[in-house]
Amino acid sequence: MSSILAIDAGQSGIKVRHIAGGTVRDWAEPGIRTDLPLMPQLAAVLAGAARRGGAATEIGIGVSGLTDGAADAQSLLADAADLGAHSVTLAHDSITAYLGALNDGCGVVVASGTGVVSLAVGERDVARIDGWGYLMGDAGSGYWIGRAALEAVMRAYDGRGPDTALVQVVHADFPALEDAYIELQADDERVRRIARYAAGVAELAATDAVAAGIIVAAAEELAHAALTGLRRVGQDTVEAPQVRGIGGVFRSAALARAFEQRVHAELPAAQVGIDSSDPLDGAARLPAVGEHSALRRRITRAELTA
Repeated sequence: MSSILAIDAGQSGIKVRHIAGGTVRDWAEPGIRTDLPLMPQLAAVLAGAARRGGAATEIGIGVSGLTDGAADAQSLLADAADLGAHSVTLAHDSITAYLGALNDGCGVVVASGTGVVSLAVGERDVARIDGWGYLMGDAGSGYWIGRAALEAVMRAYDGRGPDTALVQVVHADFPALEDAYIELQADDERVRRIARYAAGVAELAATDAVAAGIIVAAAEELAHAALTGLRRVGQDTVEAPQVRGIGGVFRSAALARAFEQRVHAELPAAQVGIDSSDPLDGAARLPAVGEHSALRRRITRAELTA
């Protein structure tokens, strides 16, 4: 009987699902560090699954920050020997986010949490938009929103920007605002820590003009990524392009609404869905992606040979 181990390895946390027969078990582990080698971190997750008794014939793994050079499914297959695995399929988490939302159909999925990456899939082509990390991209992500909030707070503090209730949110964490940047720069968890301010921005968006402006700007960035992806794979001209927005950032009703409005302003017939995906579903679907799919060349797979 086949069984599947699905892993969604993100910066904010790692989610694991074991599927065997009619039994499904989920658990969570601390997030991966994209500034450290990824394969040893994933090997540790596999070892943890083995200790839990999660024997699996097929393993699907979606990983934040995965590059072609770092994708070593063969080494992970060896690490998964104690699980009884026959295959390991490895992909960037944009692929598993996509599969969770649209399976292997055509369209675009924007996945925005701490970071953000968008993936567009056409009949033959695949386009990745952003996902370039907090130093070079991630426009519209939780980190991007949190960073914008901190900048707005310091501008208000200096007198360079308008007053905002965000000052009180940040001041609660940093009684001496002038020391905030020193503490954040020294914190190894600064990306996740800054991203957590996105929730405060969303809460204040209904009553604070600065927070509302940040939310709208984030939605514009995310919609721009979606529209760009559709254009690049030729899906902007189909009758009803499929667009999905998933991840924690889309929990903001104001952001989701602004995202949908921006997409419809350019593509009125687009079918827009918000937060309708579980990346673990996508990780579980990875082993089944066949040669017919445009996604196949973005996936690395290792299999035991007879």
